[in-house]
Amino acid sequence: MHEPMKAVITGGAGFLGQRLAKQILELGTLHDSNGAERPVSKLLLSDVAEPSVALPDDDRLEFIKGDFGDPTISSQLITPDTGVVFHLAAVVSGGAEEDFELGMAVNLHATERLLESLRHLETCPRLVFASSVAAYGGDLPEVIQDDTPLTPQTSYGCQKAITEFLINDYTRRGFLDGRALRLPTIVVRPGKPNKAASSFASSVVREPLQGATYACPVPPETGVWILSPKQVVESFLHASRLAPEAWGFHRAVALPGLTTTVQEMVDAMHAIGGQEVIDRIHWEPDAVIQRIVNTWPVNFNPERARQLGFEADPNIRQIIDDFVSDELGGKVR
Repeated sequence: MHEPMKAVITGGAGFLGQRLAKQILELGTLHDSNGAERPVSKLLLSDVAEPSVALPDDDRLEFIKGDFGDPTISSQLITPDTGVVFHLAAVVSGGAEEDFELGMAVNLHATERLLESLRHLETCPRLVFASSVAAYGGDLPEVIQDDTPLTPQTSYGCQKAITEFLINDYTRRGFLDGRALRLPTIVVRPGKPNKAASSFASSVVREPLQGATYACPVPPETGVWILSPKQVVESFLHASRLAPEAWGFHRAVALPGLTTTVQEMVDAMHAIGGQEVIDRIHWEPDAVIQRIVNTWPVNFNPERARQLGFEADPNIRQIIDDFVSDELGGKVR
């Protein structure tokens, strides 16, 4: 076994960051930029907010509260023993559209400072970046292919696309070993709704199954491209293990997902929880949310991702069943 190293997760207080941290601690190892499997001696989680649930009691785990782009915080996160960074922190889509300056400050400028911190290590650390299918947009083909151009129609999507290009260039120059994953909408997110325009895709499932009413801001026929929390965490880990040669010159990939509609999600919930659950949903169109969501593609042919070994969920029923099992103790309320 090789020398131990440190790993970092930005956005570590979020539910994906916490799930990823738990998996890394269970695995105990990650691959460095030389492809060597090394034990993780320290796992740092960074976020501007405290974790909503208690973190695992593990001597390897440390939480640092603050902005990852703040030099004081960055100097604690990025040190010579940093081998792998999972960059998940971001101002979400609706928030970045509502507050242009904030979205640019966090999603682009703070990320640029993170990349510079990694560059100055001079050890070519491995970076896994959570990008988004919001990097696509505009006049799109019926099915998104691997060579479909990036034409984002939101500030959030633009910030993600710019970061992808920066990661390609920093990797080309040997500053770091980067890989960017264009994430589908993650369903079902536990907790409470956030400012993400895609928040409805989880809320329309989460709230009714937990006994609450929900006003859905998009019509039932709205299509979404989704991936479960379980599968996206495995995708992060799989991306971190792949050899640089597998990626080649292009370090971004659209992950496989599942194309579904809000109505199909509702139908799956009906099969699980009955009409009582469905009666908790009503429809209140929100023009702002609809405008953003309508720019996002819902049909993909992610052939390159499949060739790299990434996988999608089998169906929407399985995703919802997993949520009920993992987050609701197997009981619909």
